[in-house]
Parts: sequence; structure tokens; C-alpha cells
Amino acid sequence: MSTSQPSTGGLPAAGGEQEQQAGPPPVPAQGGGGPAPAAAGRAPAGPTSLSPSRANDFMQCPLLYRFRVIDRLPEQPSEAATRGTLVHAVLERLFDDPAAERTAERARAMVPGQWDRLLASRPELAGLFAEDAGGERLARWLGEAERLVERWFSLEDPTRLEPAERELFLEAELDSGLRLRGVIDRVDVAPTGEVRIVDYKTGKAPRPEYSEGAMFQMTFYALVVWRLKGVLPRRLQLVYLGSGDVLTYDPVMADLERLERRLLALWEAIREATRTGDWRPRRTKLCGWCDHQAFCPEFGGTPPVYPLAVSPAGSDRDGEGRMGPV
Repeated sequence: MSTSQPSTGGLPAAGGEQEQQAGPPPVPAQGGGGPAPAAAGRAPAGPTSLSPSRANDFMQCPLLYRFRVIDRLPEQPSEAATRGTLVHAVLERLFDDPAAERTAERARAMVPGQWDRLLASRPELAGLFAEDAGGERLARWLGEAERLVERWFSLEDPTRLEPAERELFLEAELDSGLRLRGVIDRVDVAPTGEVRIVDYKTGKAPRPEYSEGAMFQMTFYALVVWRLKGVLPRRLQLVYLGSGDVLTYDPVMADLERLERRLLALWEAIREATRTGDWRPRRTKLCGWCDHQAFCPEFGGTPPVYPLAVSPAGSDRDGEGRMGPV
């Protein structure tokens, strides 16, 4: 087991990629069947690690995983996902202030400034409101972000919290060679050393029958913390700002061991698809939120030419039946 990040305060240093959120149905991109319009300056490459978002992508639709990880097809920003990023930024930076100053009024007042900051780092987001000549839609959108931030104060009291980490990037390599990575919104450490992992969601809490799926991301983070530090987090906590609910779960070691086995099997399936180029689309109700319908056979599209070398299924196994490197 290893980590690629130095340690600070007993936990790895922060920084790294943000997890992607789904937005409203976009306008499909044009084209299909030609070279993949990969992100500028980034050549297509095979996957090297697994995050909760990308694991969910593959389980939802293997072709979506390919489009995002290998082809790196561009996706249009959405108001919903961008609002989530904005709210997360406010809740992260609020803890820069002394405890007594962490008020709902202060948090609401931070929203416009954090939006300006987000625009400076990602100018393309200005296109979300390019046709909003009077600024009414932007004002309404910012107001929605302010209400989500204010609702948080009815769920947690930031004057009594001193997070050990915020927006913490974690990466661990398992004995199998699989690298797991992710970004945790907040890590709280009690004086007794017990760890709580907290994630903010700007949507509504799922129905009870879907709560186990909602905890997949959190159990993933718990597994990485356990593999990095040998510490089993005491509590996993999802804070749903859209509905004002808090969902908690106290994991046991068997949960993490079970998830690790599941992720290893998932990774083998991803590696096999990477080698063979066989990425099957899977049509679900979430297809309406996908940017890539123009490239999807389920909607009459043709995927871009596969940019990686392929080999027949099973041809990359060694003499003992193990998979070779991707």
C-alpha cells in the first residue's frame, strides 16, 4: 500500500480533481464516427486509477466511462453542477474565518465573491448566462445558491466544528496495484481520534430504498482512509442541502473488505474493456442527462474511432491466468 501525496496533520495533503456532478439534459454535441474531440493538449490514454465518480460511470454505462476517461469528450457545464461547485466553495472557505464569524449571513454574503472567483478560474462558465441580458436568471441562480448555503446552518453548527481537512485529495494503491482516488469535502477528527467523513450534496436525499447506493461514494472514501492510515472511520455523513436531510452510516470492517472485492472485480472489467475496445452502452433513465447522445448507438450515433490499441479478449493473460498491465 502506498500514497502519492505527502502527509500533513496525520492525513494526506489536499488538492486534486473535483468529482463530477450530473446536470440537466444538455444539447447533444454534433458529429460522430470521426476522431474523438479529446481535451486540448491531452492525448487519449487508458485508465490508471479509479474514483467513485468514474466507478459509478462504468456501472451506469461502460460507454459513458469510455467517453469520459479515454476519449475525454468535452461536456457542457450545467447550472446545477456549477451551483454545486459554488456552494461547496463557500462551505469550504467559511472555515477560514474564526468560529464566531461563521454565520449564515456571512456565508450568504460570500456567494457573489466566490462566483467571481470561480469565473476567473473557469471563464467558460460565463456561457451559462450569456443570453441573460437583464441578469435576472443569474440573480435567481445566485439566490438559490444562497438558500442552499443558509439551509446548511439548520443541519450543522460550524461554530462548533474545526475540520481536520477540507477538500482533501486522497490516493492509495492497493496490494493488487489498483489505485483509488477521490476528494473528500470534509474530515472531522474527534479528540479521541475518531474520524468522521462528511460530504455535501446540493440535491435531495434519496428514498430509503436507494440509501445504500448513496453511501457507495462514502464507503469508497472510508476504504481509502483505511488503506492509507489503518484507521476505520467512525462515521460517514451525507448532508443533503436540497431537502435538509442528513444521512449517516457507521461502517464496519466487513463493509470495506466487501467494497474492495467489488472494486477489484470492477477494475478487471474496465481493464478488459480497455484492451478489447468493447464498451457496451447501457440505456437508463439517466441518458437524458448525457452530453454524448450524438455518439451513442442507443440514440443512432456512432462512437469516435477507438484511440487505443486493441487485443482479443483474454489474450493479455499471463501463464498463470492473471491480467497483464494496461
